[in-house]
Amino acid sequence: QVHLVESGGGLVQAGGSLRLSCAASGCMFSSNVMGWYRQAPGKQRELVARIISGSGINYADSVKGRFTISRDNAKNTVYLQMNSLKPEDTAVYYCYLVAMATVYWGQGTQVTVSS
Repeated sequence: QVHLVESGGGLVQAGGSLRLSCAASGCMFSSNVMGWYRQAPGKQRELVARIISGSGINYADSVKGRFTISRDNAKNTVYLQMNSLKPEDTAVYYCYLVAMATVYWGQGTQVTVSS
């Protein structure tokens, strides 16, 4: 049973920073895709960033140069460092993991950026 636990969301002023964490358990952490989606009110869920094991990292154009995704295999954790936050980054951020062709989701963490 794969379980993802997110933390690190909150309220921040525009221009500020937050770091999200996602701890995974119950899976072969090192052999999968992990990343972050977000969903703003009234909008579709969109990919923010992902790490593909053995392949690389992808970012949404809207966050390139501001967000950095990383992973710590020893801690089974993926991080999303978010800098220069904008009000349009406000959303619920969901961690996800793909293992054995199955997608698992975290519960979501709210990020609110005030102007």
